[in-house]
Amino acid sequence: MAVPAYQYYHRHILEIAADGKEHNLKDDRNVIAEKLNLKEEDLKLLLSSGQTVFYNRTAWAKSCLIHAKAIEATGPGIYKITQRGIELLKQNHKIITATVLSQYPEFEQFRTPKSKTDKTETAKEEITEEIIEETPEESLEKAYQDIRNSLANEILEKIKKNSPKFFENLVVDLMVAMGYGGSKLDAGKSIGKTGDEGIDGIIKEDKLGLDVIYLQAKRWEGTVGRPEIQRFVGALHGKRAKKGVFITTGCFSSEATEYVATIDPKVILIDGVSLVEFMMDHNLGTNALTTYQIKRIDSDYFTEE
Repeated sequence: MAVPAYQYYHRHILEIAADGKEHNLKDDRNVIAEKLNLKEEDLKLLLSSGQTVFYNRTAWAKSCLIHAKAIEATGPGIYKITQRGIELLKQNHKIITATVLSQYPEFEQFRTPKSKTDKTETAKEEITEEIIEETPEESLEKAYQDIRNSLANEILEKIKKNSPKFFENLVVDLMVAMGYGGSKLDAGKSIGKTGDEGIDGIIKEDKLGLDVIYLQAKRWEGTVGRPEIQRFVGALHGKRAKKGVFITTGCFSSEATEYVATIDPKVILIDGVSLVEFMMDHNLGTNALTTYQIKRIDSDYFTEE
């Protein structure tokens, strides 16, 4: 990743604030980006939350400096350097790591879990100079994605072990969960009934049935190539259909993907990976185990009139 680890921002924030004036990180980010020679594409890198990696890392760097009492918050988003911050700059560290900030008890208390600080007789953990690439939010997001990927593989294996009939019912459930087909009963009447010219079913695009979508559902292990998609498109032409969805537990060849991008009618390809992603997003075949909320300060609450 081209965006540096958050520890690289500590010194830049202190240098900018070294004039003793109040600063706003919103404005300072432009200066920091220039100092680090970050390109526009670097600044656009996103977390799945929609927040940019650069924004997240600069915010966490600022938070670390506040906990270390090197800067102090003087208003919503506003901060200024402290005497400790000035002295920290004079130490002339090229990179101000967590090890450097751990010289301050306030930061060490913030950094160490309460269960460990309460055990006064426990030996203090050895802290290394290792540069930690990710902020806690990034680490949590990565762990979440790892869990999600593992669950996706498990779901896909479950689908492949079940019958074609089960897959047809799954397609019905998914389309209804995504807002198509009206009720499950109504959608179920149309799926798996045609068996006509490469079309497995028809489903309403909306609850009123203003338009219909033709479906092809294949519980395949391998790759679906362009010929299979061409047959499906031919069937759509025969029905004068404008829209079609081809769903498979396998994957699509690059030729198939390129083909549907250039044709009319509009055809959407849903492979096994996308299928289970939709299932998880719409709570189909899964249920929530635990929920974590990431909270931020509500600056308006702490602003006195």
